[in-house]
Amino acid sequence: MNGLWYYVIAFLLIWTIAAFYKLYHPDSKNLEMSFPILLMLKTDRFKGFIDRVAKKAPRFWKWYMNVGIVICFISMALMLVLLIQSLGTVLKTPSVSILIPGVEVPGSPIFIPFISGFIALILLIIVHEFSHGILARVEGIDIKSMGLLLFVILPGAFVEPDEEEVEKASRLSKLRIYGAGAMANIVLALIALIIFATIANFAVPAVYDQSGVEITSVVNNGPAYGNLKEGMVISSINDHKVTNATSYSSAVYSLKPNTTAHITTDKGTYTFRLGENPNNKTLGYMGIRSQEHLVLKENIRNTYGNILPWGLLSLEDLFKWIYLINLSVGLFNLLPMKPLDGGLMLEELLSYKLSGENVKLITDYFTYFTLIVIVFSLVAGIFISL
Repeated sequence: MNGLWYYVIAFLLIWTIAAFYKLYHPDSKNLEMSFPILLMLKTDRFKGFIDRVAKKAPRFWKWYMNVGIVICFISMALMLVLLIQSLGTVLKTPSVSILIPGVEVPGSPIFIPFISGFIALILLIIVHEFSHGILARVEGIDIKSMGLLLFVILPGAFVEPDEEEVEKASRLSKLRIYGAGAMANIVLALIALIIFATIANFAVPAVYDQSGVEITSVVNNGPAYGNLKEGMVISSINDHKVTNATSYSSAVYSLKPNTTAHITTDKGTYTFRLGENPNNKTLGYMGIRSQEHLVLKENIRNTYGNILPWGLLSLEDLFKWIYLINLSVGLFNLLPMKPLDGGLMLEELLSYKLSGENVKLITDYFTYFTLIVIVFSLVAGIFISL
């Protein structure tokens, strides 16, 4: 089933439950509904937890975010440079795309598996919002409300500090609070990267042998559609031997558009005409997704059986997506564009030396410029993929 249907089913189920709850509790202030765009469920359940974490080591949290502010502004500058550089290749290789776990998004070169991606998304939301709340409490600012939300089909969460108290706080306090969410995502990404690298470089080679590349999915109506199938193991491409991901990438990058490809698999040899890579018109395109085909070592199978060792690959995949999603979203959130955290941080930094009018002028400029580049890249990606 297409991953989008999971979100549609969940959307209908959640809104139905919310509608019945509101019907029987019409005076409830915990549930706000703006069908079909936004659903918010407010709760005080985790305020105590946030308070305890904040009070345990307030000095640590302040110094952690003092360093974090520097990292956030360096990341903001890096992201802005990359965004500007992407303008030169936006019509060939769009740099921005929407990522939804389990859904093939037009124009996106990346497909995120549903389960691993969804877990990574939930962790991203939790650490991001809780970090905003923890730093708000460290700075002595009350939390008015917090809870869960559903924006169209995408789940989310929110922590809402008291806006009047935030306005009265020092500029340094505001910067700590604004940068806390993205910084938490970056830290989680680094932790996940270390775990992923450990599993991939030490645990997996000790348990598995590499044997070609396995097709994980075939793009509908792509060049390989009707020829190659999910589960096939590729052993050669145009007489280039494929033994692992490195040799596979080398063979794929040698492919040219509108030429004939000869793909040898464990099910036979298949021949079809290549298309143009939607993200790079100079490369040939098969329209498949793949991963290394791993074979359980005989001594491991004899000791642990077949089921237990395969859980290792699931963990590897999970931590890979926790790393990639947290890093990409965390850095994206630092773009100098309001209402993103990066935009709020830029506004606060500029206010140290500039008048309110000049701060607004510069912030608006960065906001509109960044927004235009993002929208243009998204639209270009969709048209290129058609």
